Amino acid sequence: MKKLIQEDIISVLKQCYDPEIPVDLWNLGLIYDIVFDENATKPTNVEITMSLTTPGCGMADQMADDIKQKVDSLDKVNKTSVTVTFDPAWKPEMMTDDAKEKLGFYPTPASSETLENSEWE
Repeated sequence: MKKLIQEDIISVLKQCYDPEIPVDLWNLGLIYDIVFDENATKPTNVEITMSLTTPGCGMADQMADDIKQKVDSLDKVNKTSVTVTFDPAWKPEMMTDDAKEKLGFYPTPASSETLENSEWE
């Protein structure tokens, strides 16, 4: 059996979404830690530590269950556990550049046509 590698797990996490935000949990920066036995010769347990965008988010169980179901589907995984933490608190700066762009955190540069047609007083 091929070894489980972190990229396998990250690939699956990129298929798990916050139900209220159209970006996956990995790119949102909500996954804080992934622990497993990299040298296991049989299916191994995976422990994932994650956060939420807000402490009052009512979707924590749904997101954790989605992660468990999808990571458990990997042949090299025995069982997945997910722990939700708020230390450190999540901040938008934790998102990948792709997520920031998708959610409009980067200013959109004005087109040259807009600038040329502007009248300045």
